[in-house]
Amino acid sequence: MNMQLVTGNHAAGHSMSLAAEANRNARGSVCGIYPITPQTEIVEFVARQPFSKGKVIPVESEHSAMGVCIGAAMNGARSFTASSSNGLAYMAENVMVAAFYRLPIVMAAVNRTLGPPWNIWADQGDSLMFRDFAWVQLYCDTNQDVADTTLLAFRLAEDPRVMLPVMVCMDAFITSHTSMEIELATQDQVDRFLPDCKIPHRLDPSHPVTVGGMTMPQETLTHRTDLDAAMRSVPAVLDEHRARFRDIFGREVSGALTAYRTDDADRIYIASGTISITLRDIVDEWRAKGEKVGMIRVKQFRPFPAEQLAELCRGVSRLGVLDRNYSAGTGGIFWQEVRAQLQGQGDHLVQGYLVGVGGGDVVPETIREVVADLGKRNRAEAPIWKGIEQ
Repeated sequence: MNMQLVTGNHAAGHSMSLAAEANRNARGSVCGIYPITPQTEIVEFVARQPFSKGKVIPVESEHSAMGVCIGAAMNGARSFTASSSNGLAYMAENVMVAAFYRLPIVMAAVNRTLGPPWNIWADQGDSLMFRDFAWVQLYCDTNQDVADTTLLAFRLAEDPRVMLPVMVCMDAFITSHTSMEIELATQDQVDRFLPDCKIPHRLDPSHPVTVGGMTMPQETLTHRTDLDAAMRSVPAVLDEHRARFRDIFGREVSGALTAYRTDDADRIYIASGTISITLRDIVDEWRAKGEKVGMIRVKQFRPFPAEQLAELCRGVSRLGVLDRNYSAGTGGIFWQEVRAQLQGQGDHLVQGYLVGVGGGDVVPETIREVVADLGKRNRAEAPIWKGIEQ
């Protein structure tokens, strides 16, 4: 067992490096890198690795880092990068291009507050601004989850039934810079888990084609429906590769949703990322008081696991959604998604709570306030802000 005390950034860089080396007998690997706090340690780790058939390319901007990945993937290489916050925003055009070209690029997104005003702490708004960009989005809660999900992301992205890019998201500093003892994969395990990367539409000099040219509306519509079909295939493909992961690594990697003590719950709290760890402890605390509360951790935000969520929430009248993000003038983005997906699925009171927005600590007392507030509600109101100094 390869147990080591490492940060979330180290975990991501380690898994990316093993995935890169695993493609040494095919078209090799390429990582486009540009530094930005708090993800810089990831690409620094990757840059130190002696790849048999791989190249780490430092560039002048995040836009170019994704451009390098696009060019490499179009030539059949296993491609990956990492970014955060305004770096992700600067990369936006190429983030969209990567998905619309159906390129299986993996990106570690260390969730940090968008500026101005400048703030380097945890907030999911940076990755969530791409929620309509045809990227699979997976939100991790621990360093172990980061390490394992990064490997799973390559297998998912490169599956011919999907062939779409994947973001592996983690909370800035809470996950990226905090050390935990986790089990790191070995090269032998990753070689067995990841087959050679095969991109069916990679460029072939013997058969030159135009990529990204002008199309008419009907061709664009067909392209979008193909993207939609690929996204809808993700849940089944993800579970299939999770089973394969368990066979090789001997441990589970979490799926789209993780339910905790929901079987007899009369109210359920929904969260993602590191907030879910604190929430789980508070659920246990309130269960000890005789309260029938449960929680759902959302890992897969895109595509959103609507059917699974509806099944878990069947018969539950009150739902509280805790968001470490904010859509201006509306509320939390996970809250919006939950409300939309449960529309017509029963009589649910869905209350939104904005917690840790801008990177504030989400301490047990904050969660207790949320749990207590939902327990006494008989109607929902506008999302409730927590952590505002009076």
